[in-house]
Amino acid sequence: MEEALNKLAAMEYPGRVIILGLDSSASHCIILYAITGRSASSQARKLELKDNRVWTRPTDEEALKKGNPDLLVYPALSLFRSLAVSNGKQTADVEASWAPGLRADEVLKIAHAKWSFEPDAPNYTPRISGSVVPGPKVALAIIRRRGDGSAERTVFPLKLQPGKGNLLSTYTGQNVDPLPSFLGDPLDVEIREINAQEMAEAVYKTLNPAYRVAVACVFTDVRDQGHNHVFIVNRHQRQEQHG
Repeated sequence: MEEALNKLAAMEYPGRVIILGLDSSASHCIILYAITGRSASSQARKLELKDNRVWTRPTDEEALKKGNPDLLVYPALSLFRSLAVSNGKQTADVEASWAPGLRADEVLKIAHAKWSFEPDAPNYTPRISGSVVPGPKVALAIIRRRGDGSAERTVFPLKLQPGKGNLLSTYTGQNVDPLPSFLGDPLDVEIREINAQEMAEAVYKTLNPAYRVAVACVFTDVRDQGHNHVFIVNRHQRQEQHG
């Protein structure tokens, strides 16, 4: 995975990261969410699994208050019959927008219709989301700020291939101010890991040590999306659960 994620390793500061893909045996769909942070408030967080959702939780309440808690605390992954992942509270809408027969890209179009980019001037952080629906069918989406201040909503339907994945981040990886939003199509990545722990650890190791905060990886059985293996890497903690 280290070689396969050289594009991510080259990003000094990617912000938040989503990877959707399929393991090499084509038996598990993969959903990964990673957090990097520059500010003390952004770094004062961890990922925590509770009631089929992975939440961002504060590790230092006072440090968190120096940022915007409304943008920093949210359900990052939702693990039900359809799976949702995002960098904000829109995760709940991605989860709620699924209905039998809807494709993953249709789910994201519905969910993102009521959202805009984050109101954190001057960065105007994009909202990024992913959807995995039974089949499995997957898609990624991003909401960026245009130069005129309007919201640009883009959805990327994806084709699952064994040992392949797609990566979407909030920023390009340049550590400058203001932070430039991710542009173009999701990046291709190879997936060589055989379980959630291996992949979570590999991605965490790839992230810049100065800014990495946490990684959560889900391996979900393609025949039964209710059967999930979740592994979380926080700075000083590891958490694993089978469901």
